[in-house]
Amino acid sequence: MSPKVSKQHQQQRRTKILEAAKQVFIENGYERTTMKHVMDASNVSRGGLYQYFANKEDLFEAILADSLSRVYDETREKLNQKVDSYWELLLLRIFGESRVPNDKMDPLAPSVLEFFITGRNDSRRRKYGKERYHFGIKIYSDVIKEGQKNKEFSSKYDSEIVARMIVSFIDGLALDYAIISNEELMMREQSILFVELLKMALEV
Repeated sequence: MSPKVSKQHQQQRRTKILEAAKQVFIENGYERTTMKHVMDASNVSRGGLYQYFANKEDLFEAILADSLSRVYDETREKLNQKVDSYWELLLLRIFGESRVPNDKMDPLAPSVLEFFITGRNDSRRRKYGKERYHFGIKIYSDVIKEGQKNKEFSSKYDSEIVARMIVSFIDGLALDYAIISNEELMMREQSILFVELLKMALEV
């Protein structure tokens, strides 16, 4: 009879697998990564891996869902407290802790694009992609809406439209980043201009 494993241990083991898998996807891309790669990187048996994830698609979706949920929860927590600057919070969500335009892209971004583009005709993946898209929009829209409510942002444009523009800009950069060099992309310069356009739209 197998010993019982606590929920805490199961969660820790799952987290360990996801962290190892993320690095494997970053190194190999989505299509070239196999469950064997993940088994080796996370040092778990085949049975141990499949206990948590039925296949590579399940595993990758879990990585994406955990990351998005964490950002959403952090955003809601900040919005439930006193916010000194909604503009700074918006920049945090777009650029991370630095809050300034830079040449850095999420290293997992090319694999994310690969995942959705290669699965564009798969109904399950399209459904998940649509859910992820709207979830991402909600994160930005919630910040903008609160900023408008507190008169820090202009209400000239609907918060959801501005949020969609942000998502489209980031996704567009991610696509180009996966194809061309950083020198050609001029990500920082484009991002600086985008910030100025956001300022005009929100009248910051």
